[in-house]
Amino acid sequence: MKWRDLPPLSALRAFSAFGETNNVVAAGEALGVSHAAISQQLRSLETHLGVSLFDRSGRALLLTPEGEVLARALMRGFAQMIEAVEDITGSREARPLHISTTPMFAVSWLMPRLPDFRAQNPDADLMLDPSPELVALNADGIDVAVRYGTGPWPGLEATMLLQSPLVVVGAPSLVGKGALPGAEGLVDLPWLDELGVTESTKWLQRHGIDRPVSKGQTRLPGNLLLDGARDGQGVAVTVRAFVERDIRAGRLRVVHAAADEGAGYHVVTRPGVLRPVLKAFVNWIKREARA
Repeated sequence: MKWRDLPPLSALRAFSAFGETNNVVAAGEALGVSHAAISQQLRSLETHLGVSLFDRSGRALLLTPEGEVLARALMRGFAQMIEAVEDITGSREARPLHISTTPMFAVSWLMPRLPDFRAQNPDADLMLDPSPELVALNADGIDVAVRYGTGPWPGLEATMLLQSPLVVVGAPSLVGKGALPGAEGLVDLPWLDELGVTESTKWLQRHGIDRPVSKGQTRLPGNLLLDGARDGQGVAVTVRAFVERDIRAGRLRVVHAAADEGAGYHVVTRPGVLRPVLKAFVNWIKREARA
């Protein structure tokens, strides 16, 4: 294929934005155009290539396998272009370091340690984005993420920071001090959920419990989840490392412990050379985790 055979750049940009966001409206917001303009560009791209890039059989617009191949290639290509422009103009280093992490990790682990990083890097500008959503890493957005799971994440480099299994915990005032209920009995207790996720529902499903929680659920930000659990407002699913002190002090009881499947928090970056402030942060967080 020759240069003149390539689709229009505007259509490729629209498609790449959709590949990052999986949403026509969000893609339009990212490029500063209407969602109707994005839809038109996507249709014209399919017509130009003569290939079906989208699965329109459901309510949501999804990428076909061919669309996923093209989206990955475009995201890599545009990311390199953005980085090259930022490098030659000096704007890359002027941009704040954008960090994505779950609210619970931010409040329980990162924030108490962050002053040490600031002391070592006083000129670094940071942008902390606590969100339970799995965000995309790109050249002009999120620089580094801390994700919980077993990995790997395709197209990204991940290093384990903190390995710890999930546990269901509750205050003695809620679950009592005697024998604990089995997994099936947990549906009769109130549950606390982090906004943006349904970890309790997922936990119940993984343990083969289809019956819905009967005492209701409270959705709240991750930084308030453990406070609510300590107050006896409900049981909650969390990473054991974050509540180890509470367990030893008797403020929380482990109602159920999940099998340790090697899951934990990873620091995740895009492949390639890291800009100095990002490299400094990644090295620092790894040292803190080892310590």
